[in-house]
Amino acid sequence: MKATLKKSERLSSKKVIGSLFDKGSENTKSVFLYPFRVSYFLQELSNENTEPTHPQMLISVSKRYFKHAVDRNLVKRRTREAYRLNKSILLQKKDSPLPASIAFVYIGKKIEDFAKIEKSMKSILHKM
Repeated sequence: MKATLKKSERLSSKKVIGSLFDKGSENTKSVFLYPFRVSYFLQELSNENTEPTHPQMLISVSKRYFKHAVDRNLVKRRTREAYRLNKSILLQKKDSPLPASIAFVYIGKKIEDFAKIEKSMKSILHKM
């Protein structure tokens, strides 16, 4: 499997994004592991669709804690790279359905190094 992150794997639908961040939704599941809070939907399993589709994802970094766009973009790049390298963990799970949409919200107040972000990303993907 290629470790790429295509445009089709980026979440851009305002309707889906709104439902991911809806507090009272019973379809939304969440995982918390510092420095991320993750919300996601599970895919519907169907008999004719045997090939799993890659989940769509988005990354959110607060402007409140990172005033400069350079810092927010650095955190997003590190998160995107950690996800890209480790998304195969999701596809290896045969017993549980894949997430359809994932929102990674960076809640840390300082910029973490890539090793910490990647370690956290691996743990999150195993929990999903």
